[in-house]
Formats: sequence, C-alpha cells, structure tokens
Amino acid sequence: MATELFFFTSIPNLPFPLIKFPKHHQSLPLFSLAPPTISSRFKTVSSSKARPSSSTVVVHAVQEEVVQTPNSDSKVTPASSSKLVLVAGGSGGVGQLVVASLLSRNIKSRLLLRDPEKATTLFGKQDEETLQVCKGDTRNPKDLDPAVFEGVTHVICCTGTTAFPSRRWDGDNTPEKVDWEGVRNLVAALPSSLKRIVLVSSVGVTKFNELPWSIMNLFGVLKYKKMGEDFVQKSGLPFTIIRAGRLTDGPYTSYDLNTLLKATAGERRAVLMGQGDKLIGEVSRIVVAEACIQALDIEFTEGEIYEINSVEGEGPGSDPQKWRELFKAAKAK
Repeated sequence: MATELFFFTSIPNLPFPLIKFPKHHQSLPLFSLAPPTISSRFKTVSSSKARPSSSTVVVHAVQEEVVQTPNSDSKVTPASSSKLVLVAGGSGGVGQLVVASLLSRNIKSRLLLRDPEKATTLFGKQDEETLQVCKGDTRNPKDLDPAVFEGVTHVICCTGTTAFPSRRWDGDNTPEKVDWEGVRNLVAALPSSLKRIVLVSSVGVTKFNELPWSIMNLFGVLKYKKMGEDFVQKSGLPFTIIRAGRLTDGPYTSYDLNTLLKATAGERRAVLMGQGDKLIGEVSRIVVAEACIQALDIEFTEGEIYEINSVEGEGPGSDPQKWRELFKAAKAK
C-alpha cells in the first residue's frame, strides 16, 4: 500500500489550457473479473469469505467508472498476455486496484503478500494461470524465496505505511522498514532479466527538509522513500517511478471485491503530471494504479520519474495512446 500523506496547499488555478480529449470518454474496465485461485506452486488458500510549473502538463485522464461483476461464480478467461507481473503490496489501497485491473486485462499476475489469505478475501478465487499468490515479506530478505521471482517479467511495487505513527506501524511496519529496507530487499532479489519495475513513491521526497514537506517527514517517511528511489535508480534494472500526491478514493482494503467494484474517482478524473518534484496536491488511487500499468508498456518511461495529481475533468479511461500522450507531454517539459 502506498503511504498516506496530508498536504495543506491546494493546487492553484492553472495558467495554461488543458489538452482536450474527446467527450465520449472510455470507462476503465478495472474489475470485470471473477473470484482468484491461488497457485499451488506457492501458497494455496481456501476461501471462507465471500503549483504547476514549466515541467507540468495537464491532460484529461481517467474516467474511473467501475461496474459490478454480474456473476461472482463466472470464470476469467485465461491470461493471454506474455507478461507475468509481480505486485508487491497487492492488498493495499493502490495495490488491490492494480491487481484487479491486471486481471481485467487478462494479464497474469503474481502477488507477494505477508498474509495470502487477504488475496482470497479481496479477490475470491482465480485460476492459477491468471493469479498466483505467494507468501513473503519484503522487510525480511530471507523471506524472499527465489522461486517467487521465477518467470517474472515486470514488477509493480506499491508497498507503504502511514507517515505518522498508527496501528499500521504495529509489528515493525514503519517507514524505515517498509519504504527503505523493504524496497531495497525486493529490488536486490529481482532477476536481471526483468523488463521493468514500477515503484510508487511520493511527491516531496527531494524536499523533505522544506515546509510543508518537513511536517510530513517528521518520522522519516519521505526520506526513506527517497532512499528507496535511489536504490532502484542505481540497481541497473529498467525502472519507472510514479510519485503520487496525497492519496484519495479509498483505501478499500476492508471491502470484498464486489464492494470494491463500485469504486470511482468522482469528479477528479483528469491528471496533472510533471517532473522535477514540483507538484503539490492529491491524486486518486485509481489513477495511480492505471498510471503504473500503462507505464509498463511505454518504452520512453524507462528511467524516468513522474509526479502525478488528480484534478477535475474527464478522461481517456484506459486508452494506451492517451496515456502515451500524457507521459510524453510531461517528459517534454
């Protein structure tokens, strides 16, 4: 799960026009999927529970209208993509949205979870050709069995904890352990053949000694996220880093899949994207999840860091071309 931060400065009126996309926006097919079977190769789980700047661009991005699954007993078509995407933090606020969207695209996924039972609770049962779940804790390098990474082509890491002490810190689940040590351990265990790792980080990580970021960083969350970023950048692996603003819409971590399917991004579907760590604002978890998945297939996002916020407006849904335009425009500024 990505870290929850709180900002005190709102986005001012934008001094430049939005890039217009057609009004007939496309719905984002995040969760038209059936309940997951967890791979017997790993852990089998039985279910008992059903101020913008010159480096900033705004485009009308995601229409997150999610529909309810008509029949929870229906089966997902076996994955047809050549990808095998490992998701770390797949039971968190952003992670579960990533997983559900991968499943709706028939992209084979593997979840790395401390508690595999959470996968059954959130996603039901899926065929092992579609979704595999393995037990592992990124905070402990000895817990990362090499078999977990066998065949993995892409990784999306959206682990995180709260910025300030909370019950979620129980069990040594602190920013240092999760955002620094956990990311370091995960990246060190990844195969050199990996095609891309996408890391969810936070805006403000390069300015944690400045207000208002120093308030957010009282317990080190931004510092440790930056350390995690630096390790990824120096790893030699192909990477993309998505720095999210304050997360909104959810988290839906206490809901089952059928309830999760009703999640939308409300009126804040357009995206404000930039580089250089100059954004202050908030972003829908649904938008962050979509950005992570889209970045996997956009070649020029490799080796890049993007900041992302949500603002009011319509969007292109999950249209790959429109997301390419978004990333390209941000990179050109």
